Amino acid sequence: MDIVGDRNFVEVPGSEKYVLPPLLVRTASGIRRLDRVMDMAEKLVDQEELIPFRPIEDELDLGRRRMDLAINLVDQYLGFVQQWQWGEGILEWIRQCETTFETRPGLRSLLRPDVWPHAARSSFVRLIEDKAVPTGNVEVEKAVGLRLTFRQPPPLQCFSDQFLLYLNSPLAESAYRTWACLSPSPISSLPPERFEFQVLSTSLE
Repeated sequence: MDIVGDRNFVEVPGSEKYVLPPLLVRTASGIRRLDRVMDMAEKLVDQEELIPFRPIEDELDLGRRRMDLAINLVDQYLGFVQQWQWGEGILEWIRQCETTFETRPGLRSLLRPDVWPHAARSSFVRLIEDKAVPTGNVEVEKAVGLRLTFRQPPPLQCFSDQFLLYLNSPLAESAYRTWACLSPSPISSLPPERFEFQVLSTSLE
């Protein structure tokens, strides 16, 4: 076992690099009618009474503020969908990696919780971070947490403005921590220099 800073790394037998399955991430949002999403956002602005009442206010200015808030909610929602899709791709990738580990004698024991040091499912998430995979604005742990919380991304009309603007990050982080703690401690990391994988984007709906 290697110890770097406050982190433990499992010892991988030999010196060869292992090629893991590619990480497939869907890049298309799957939203075919953005106009309908915008309509949902405008209704949400009205239902949540996001625009404070002013006794004297120009109707044009009121409409502009309403539109700006709706656009902001749509942006937040599209970001939520993007994060969820990354989480979906990562969880499927982890399942494929577990299969790969089971078929490779040199890797099989690394995921056994009765052996220490051992890796866990969350070790693959840490591996993505250690490999500095370009994710854009996506936070990997948050993405996994959102996928753990939602089997499918709900439509915008199911959310409150508070969820989209304030609550989805703490909820996702809590879900991820709970999931990561399902494996018995201590959990060791996978040495990034011993593993390679590609990140492939797909626009399939």
